[in-house]
Amino acid sequence: MGTNYYRIPTEEELQIRKQKLLKQISEMDVSPRAVIQGFSIENPDSWDRISPWDEFTKETEIHLGKRSGGWKFCWNFHEEKYYNSKETLEAFVKSGRVVDEYGTEVSSEAFLQMAYEWCTEGWDSQTYYQEHPGSRISWIDYEKNSDRYIDGLRISSSVDFS
Repeated sequence: MGTNYYRIPTEEELQIRKQKLLKQISEMDVSPRAVIQGFSIENPDSWDRISPWDEFTKETEIHLGKRSGGWKFCWNFHEEKYYNSKETLEAFVKSGRVVDEYGTEVSSEAFLQMAYEWCTEGWDSQTYYQEHPGSRISWIDYEKNSDRYIDGLRISSSVDFS
């Protein structure tokens, strides 16, 4: 059993997004072609189209990492899309709000302190499999799928957490 943590936008940022969404809705084309296109609009980031709702919700919930009993905190670096070091991670966390998977908001300072101090003598991939060699599955590439460290932070090899 563990707890996942997410960075969400500030209320101010969401209010700005909301006003943009409301403007897009008020100007929405309701022609048959627009209906067939799912009321999509041009995506400023690509050649594709995007729905106003998808644009509003884009990157509103960025997974930061997971705390699990017996394990060191495991960070999700999203293949370094949002941050690539402890310093840039902290700036990213502090630029928004932090919530756990149950929707409980935690101050960014309290979250960072908890994550840095969580089970520091706990397992990581290497120590777990050293202590539990029988739990290895023969077809898994443990070198490729083991966690790694950046600036002393345990980083998952995957961006998908459960």
